[in-house]
Amino acid sequence: MVAALGSLASLLGDPTVQTVVLGSALLGATSGALGTFAVLRRQSLLGDAMSHAALPGVVMGYFVSGGRHLGAILIGALLAGLAAALFALFLSRQPRIKEEAALGAALSLGFALGVVLLTVAQKQATASHAGLDTFLFGQAAATLRSDLVWLGGLAAVAGLILAVLWRQAKLATFDRDFAAVSGVAVPRIEALLTALLAFAIVIGLQLVGVVLMSSLVVAPAVAARQWSGSLAGMVLLAGAIGLVSAVIGAVLSALSPGLSTGPLVVLVATAAVAISLVFGRPSVRGAN
Repeated sequence: MVAALGSLASLLGDPTVQTVVLGSALLGATSGALGTFAVLRRQSLLGDAMSHAALPGVVMGYFVSGGRHLGAILIGALLAGLAAALFALFLSRQPRIKEEAALGAALSLGFALGVVLLTVAQKQATASHAGLDTFLFGQAAATLRSDLVWLGGLAAVAGLILAVLWRQAKLATFDRDFAAVSGVAVPRIEALLTALLAFAIVIGLQLVGVVLMSSLVVAPAVAARQWSGSLAGMVLLAGAIGLVSAVIGAVLSALSPGLSTGPLVVLVATAAVAISLVFGRPSVRGAN
């Protein structure tokens, strides 16, 4: 036991591991907090479609920047995710096409396009050094010090927008009709919340990957819902659960070479959901 704790302390003293832990904490907290709105607005499947459709944006960011420039990759992923959301919205407004079918079509099309582009990119000599394949299942160990600046900037922008428009977002999330009567521009706020969901997905891509990213958005919020009945409480608690899940998953991945970060983070977050379902506040669970 003492030897294991000593090994863990030695591991956490490594500058590379410290960068990974800081990045994971930032990614997990932001994704978990913003995922609260996706769960409450019943847009979990939209998050799944946007995360899978972000893959072509990741590869296009690599092509445009000519290498592994995280800023270009994240911007490409953000644009691709938003394009998928707009495509799904367009399809869902067509006669005889239901929303879930439209989301499924956007997910499949985006991911298929991303796999094709990824295959083309991996034929380039520099692709192996860029680590594009790590965006499929995530690899926190690939986080660089310079990446923290981009990740922190995106998280700060999302948090600032949410803080300024907190009241409008809260009304639009819980009661669209009352929000409209109260003078809230509901379509604009909903578009903004969808954009924040895209932010949450993009921020977590490096940690969990496009395949499992929706789990990091949804699981912390579902766990937080079992303990808190207020929006503010859920956002804070989901952020904390996302942070802890991401850090534990990243450390386990660092301790076990060959294991991808994404599945480990999702397993930890899922365990948090299971524990919350068993031990959460009964009054809150009854209100679900």
